[in-house]
Amino acid sequence: MRRTIVHEGAEQLTYEIREIVTVAQKLEKLGIEITWENIGDPIRKGEKLATWIKEIICDLASEDKSYAYVSTQGVYESRLFLANEVNKRGGCQITEDDIVFFNGLGDAVAKIFGFLKREARIIGPSPAYSTHSSAEAAHSGYEHLTYTLDPEKNWMPDLKDLENKIKYNDSIAGILLINPDNPTGAVYPKAFLKKMIAIAARHRVFVICDEIYSQIVYNGARTCHLSEVIGDLPGIALRGVSKEYPWPGGRCGWIEVFNQDKYPDFKRYIKSIINAKMLEVCSTSLPQYSIPKVIGNPKYAQHLESRKKIFEDRANEAYDIFSRVEGVTVVRPQGAFYMSILFDDDVLNENQHLPIDDPAVQEYLQTIVKDVHVDKRFVYFLLASVGICVVPLTGFCCGRKGFRVTLLECDDQKRKWTWETIAKSIKHYVESE
Repeated sequence: MRRTIVHEGAEQLTYEIREIVTVAQKLEKLGIEITWENIGDPIRKGEKLATWIKEIICDLASEDKSYAYVSTQGVYESRLFLANEVNKRGGCQITEDDIVFFNGLGDAVAKIFGFLKREARIIGPSPAYSTHSSAEAAHSGYEHLTYTLDPEKNWMPDLKDLENKIKYNDSIAGILLINPDNPTGAVYPKAFLKKMIAIAARHRVFVICDEIYSQIVYNGARTCHLSEVIGDLPGIALRGVSKEYPWPGGRCGWIEVFNQDKYPDFKRYIKSIINAKMLEVCSTSLPQYSIPKVIGNPKYAQHLESRKKIFEDRANEAYDIFSRVEGVTVVRPQGAFYMSILFDDDVLNENQHLPIDDPAVQEYLQTIVKDVHVDKRFVYFLLASVGICVVPLTGFCCGRKGFRVTLLECDDQKRKWTWETIAKSIKHYVESE
């Protein structure tokens, strides 16, 4: 072609959570029954949306307004409701004009990073959530900048590492945090969040906080929303219904913007995001209409509490199983519905294997395990041997070796079988040299 048409950051658009599906599907065609532990979809893993929430959605589906365009920033009543919910917490106060709806947080993340000045970088956690890390890297054309999460300190950020990287890289314009965290299940205490905000204030950068799991906190953990600690700094919180209702197929997320009126450049940046959304007209209307009716329903608090208890029990069940496995380190999750299993240093090598009887499966496996990280190699062998699909930790923009599982399987027997089978497979793999 007469001109290069590929964006400089195109090679950074990777998403291991779904890319591994391609490998699993090929193995499925070769006769392997797959147990999907790669993606955070509660519905796919057997959770049923509460009947009273379904009834609200069904009623809205019968109303003509649910099929019409809405304002670019979203349904006014829903934005007003959410702004009032933020203001009830104390801390930074906002209005309905500080709420913007998107077709899921993936859409929001694409806009947030896509409309930053290319030279402006956002530093995020490692392990990273692929949607954020890939979008940030793609916008800049370089590898995503990260600060370290420390498994020896309950996966809390290394604040010294974070501050040094910001101090000595003046291209960094913002800090990204995910609280509760995906993929580690860590939850940041309020006092810790305040320390991160203090770093942002010292270096005059803004803060983005992904709070999609903010209502899934357990095992005695306590945290808070960004609005409660942001003070006078510019910031953005990301929220949605996909994990709370849960309604992942609704593709409904929103951002809460803090202190944009105090920072003209930040306000221009937010305006550019809204203008980009305007080109799409608006986001899907029906899920937006449901928010005041569902979140404002007296039954919603109990709905959240019952789900917290479910994930707490599963987190502890998984921890009890994996903490007994030699060669790995695990941290008991306190939020979200994920757990990262970390291989100890020098445990993995390129000579290990798991038993595979089918010659066709063995032949395919040998074509994909060449020149991959050793944790990804284990993940491929696990898939080919027992059909369990997990995500390698190196797929989360991370140098540490391990993998992530979910806490979503609703079938108690299958869930326990899955984790115990993984545990046995780790033992066999490590001892197979």
